[in-house]
Amino acid sequence: MGITIYHNTACGTSRNTLELIRATGVEPEIVDYVKTPPTRAALQQMIAAAGLSVRAAMRDKGDLYNELGLSDMTLSDEALLDAMMAHPILINRPFVVTDKGVRLCRPADLVQQIL
Repeated sequence: MGITIYHNTACGTSRNTLELIRATGVEPEIVDYVKTPPTRAALQQMIAAAGLSVRAAMRDKGDLYNELGLSDMTLSDEALLDAMMAHPILINRPFVVTDKGVRLCRPADLVQQIL
């Protein structure tokens, strides 16, 4: 089974999710999504497969979110995706993709559903 984690080493939840994956004996493909973000199409697919709205897939903590006015509920999904593509740090993490599905693993133990 292939496992891909869209990971940020600065994030404790992302590190914990990675540990849970490794505890199964599998070494996942690790994508530093801040340096190598998914394509827009791939991000949209992950969001849809995880059963999330675009807004739910966006990190709403930090100054950048506020500076860009992203709390404006009238913003379209396209505008939110534009912001995430321009500033990948706004993509919530970690997304994990396996043969069994896709999850935004917040909390980390949600990864168990797709391992």
